[in-house]
Amino acid sequence: MNLLVIEDDAVLGKAIERGLLEKGYVCHWTRNGRRGLEFAQAQKFDAIVLDLMLPDLTGLELLKTIRAQGIRTSVIILTAMGSVEDRVNGLNAGADDYLVKPFEFAELLARLHAVSRRSHHLQSSVMSVGSLTLNMSLRRVTRDGKEIELTPTEFSLLEFLLNNVGQVVTRKMLCEHLWDANWEGVTNVIEVHINRLRNKIDRDFPSPLIHTVRGKGYVLRTDVPIAS
Repeated sequence: MNLLVIEDDAVLGKAIERGLLEKGYVCHWTRNGRRGLEFAQAQKFDAIVLDLMLPDLTGLELLKTIRAQGIRTSVIILTAMGSVEDRVNGLNAGADDYLVKPFEFAELLARLHAVSRRSHHLQSSVMSVGSLTLNMSLRRVTRDGKEIELTPTEFSLLEFLLNNVGQVVTRKMLCEHLWDANWEGVTNVIEVHINRLRNKIDRDFPSPLIHTVRGKGYVLRTDVPIAS
């Protein structure tokens, strides 16, 4: 992925840039809002990581500007401003996701993969891994050609896992995706839904797709389970 990071905190910006480069991504980092806007206008990026409190031009102003210009690059807001009003304003301005500081780098990676895949899936409503296929338009799931009936919650859960194939997603991330952008409740209910989903897409097939990563969460992948 080709990523643009607009973050004025030198320590955090450098850490994000280093982490992304170590993962093999192309990363452009700038600490200035207007410079970030110039980058976003001049180059094509897969995603933008955007702080809100920037010198010269705020993140919200930058976001509104590129959306008004028809630039549809996926944007993840990364900020300490975590109130419900802040989140609503950011999402209404055109952000694709909103991550509050402090955060775990692994979660930022997962969200980058998710928004990148969502943008690609706008061109195709079909997602697949191995012999499993999910058709968003038809709300249809098949594996090895066999149709699998899922509840709306199970379908949404599988969609999120497919958007993060190969990436570990936490129970909290799944809860927030299913029910609330600022989920603070218990996450044990996710285990119930994961078990039901497994019974439908894994039980009658030779190799499992959903794997538990002990102490972390779950991952959808076609190879052997991650050792706990």
